[in-house]
Parts: sequence; structure tokens; C-alpha cells
Amino acid sequence: MKRIVVFLIFISSVFSCKKEKEIQLNFLSEYVLKETASFKNKPIGGLSGLDYSNGFYYFVVDDTKAPRFLKGTIEIEKRRITGVNFEKVIVLKDSSTNFYNENTLDLESIFVDEEKQHINFSSEGAIRKGRRPTIFTTDFSGKFISEYPFPKSLQNLENIKHNGVLEGSSKSIDKKGFWAVMEAPLKNDGVEPGFTKTQSPVRITYFNTVTKKATKQFAYQLEPITKVAKGNINLNGVTAILEYEENKFFIIERTYQNGYGAYGNIIRIFEAEITLETTNILGSGGLINSKFTPLTKRLLVNFEDFKEHLTEGIIDNIEGITLGPVLENGNQSLVLVSDDNFQLYGKQLNQFILLEIVKE
Repeated sequence: MKRIVVFLIFISSVFSCKKEKEIQLNFLSEYVLKETASFKNKPIGGLSGLDYSNGFYYFVVDDTKAPRFLKGTIEIEKRRITGVNFEKVIVLKDSSTNFYNENTLDLESIFVDEEKQHINFSSEGAIRKGRRPTIFTTDFSGKFISEYPFPKSLQNLENIKHNGVLEGSSKSIDKKGFWAVMEAPLKNDGVEPGFTKTQSPVRITYFNTVTKKATKQFAYQLEPITKVAKGNINLNGVTAILEYEENKFFIIERTYQNGYGAYGNIIRIFEAEITLETTNILGSGGLINSKFTPLTKRLLVNFEDFKEHLTEGIIDNIEGITLGPVLENGNQSLVLVSDDNFQLYGKQLNQFILLEIVKE
């Protein structure tokens, strides 16, 4: 009997040792650019996505009149952001193609393909005007190279909510493709989140960079809105995605509610995972009457908990996320950026957030 007990204790200890460590995100610092910040005679603003590659940060600018991206550096010293510097601005234009003239570019994300020396963008288009969303590739000078065809589920503009389309993208860990996420549910998938639990899945699609095709797609369930309404706009959706391990993601959900002024955003970061049980919905025409298993998810950060560390207690419109450099203590950094909408809708911040990834 004693041998059996010892054996069971041994087996238990082996399995507990193999148990994966949980991720934790620690807040380190905030950095805010001045409202008057500009570069090359253009205001700095509309930073709706970023990527870190070979020591540089690439920021996409959400400006339909002059779609562009910025290349720069973020200085991190002693676990704090001490400066943000811009070195280049590249306007997307190309006289050899009609792509830029034929599409409304409402740019929302950017990621660099180091192997091919390409840059990839996602654009929401303008659904109300019948201008389609797109994912496309350029060289580092902004010259158009190619675009990716969408799966059938994302081709019907009448099924897509205006301004709720391709809000985030991420390089894949397998280096064979990338992920793109919708901000809001398709009309035949579910409803927009409300103040109670609803079926509100958004689609996350994997694109293969060799075949240029979408090869798999999964559902991610959005959370309800947690604050009482003060106005008539109460939204929650995905603004950014980052694959940090294979099939594991950091996903940012942003709640926006008018009536709160500069305090209308709630920003939460979730850890989400594709498991063996997660349903591949690539061939599904609609999810409302379908049975499916979405990604598992776990709340990591609610920035309501870090108000005392933020300028005037404001967490702004966070739309970009990327892995930054490894910190002095050996932990991986995570950098976030907000889209201030060029201050068109009242006071907003060009806000940079530095987090630390800790495995417990």
C-alpha cells in the first residue's frame, strides 16, 4: 500500500512539473507624445497599428487622405519608455498600379515580413460606400506588390458592419503565414456585444503567405459591456491581435462609450488559445444557427486597474500591440500604442504603454 501511495505522489509531481506556466502581464510605464508632435510637416496621430522588426518600430497611420506608415525607435531604459523618435514617413503611392486609387485605405494594422523584406497592411475599406476591405503587401518604399483574396465568409459587404472589419493582424509563429481579426461580428454570425452575455463571435483568419489563401478560421467570443451607458454609443470589439506562441494570442478588446468624454474607453487584454476542440469555421456561411467551439480565453489585464499610472487616469484608444525587445531582467516586453484620431473627436492621447510578460 505504501508503495502505491509513493508511486501516485511521484506521478502527481511529474505531471505538476510539466504543467505550463501561466502568463502574467505587468505594467511598467506610459509615455505620451505632445499634442503638437509632428514629423516631416505632418502631425503625428492616427497610430492604429505597430510592429517591431530588426530594432525598429513600424507604425501605420489611419489617414484615408494620405495613407502612410512611419519608421522609428522607442527608447527603453530601466524598464521605462524614455523617448519615441521617428526617422521616416512613407506615403503609400505607386504610379505603376491603380490599386491605391481604386481602394479606400482605412489602414488598421501593419506587420513586417523580414524574410521577404515586405510590409503587410490591413484596411477596413468603407463598407457604406461599397469600398471593400483588403489585406495587401508593399515594399519598404510603399510600392504595391500584391493583395490577398478573402475567403467567402468575408466577401459579402452586406454581411459586414461598417467600421467593424479588419482591425488587427499578426505575424504567425510558424513563419508560414499571418492572422487577421475582425473587429465586430458578421451579421449572420451574431450580434454586437451589449450589457448582458450575447453570441458575439468575431472571426480570426489564417492566411498562408505562399499560396496567398486563407486556410483556417476560428471564432473568438467578445465580452459584454461592463459600464453603465451615458450616451447612445456603446461598443465593444477587437482592436489588435498578437500571436506570442503557436496558437496562443494576446487579444485587445476595446469598449467605447460616449458620454464619458476622455474616459470613454475600457481596454482589456485577453490570452486566447486555439485548442484541439476549437472549431475551424472557414467553410461556415453563418454561425447564428451553428454549433461551434470558440477559442478559450482568460483576462490578463484591465487598464481600469492601472489608472493611477496613466496620464489623468486616461486609457486611450489602444489599437496596436507588438513584442518589443527583451528587458534587462530577461523578460519579454510588450509595447502598445493608441490611435488618437488626430484629436477630431475631443481630447485624446498619443499614448505608448510598456508591459512585461512574466511566466509564473
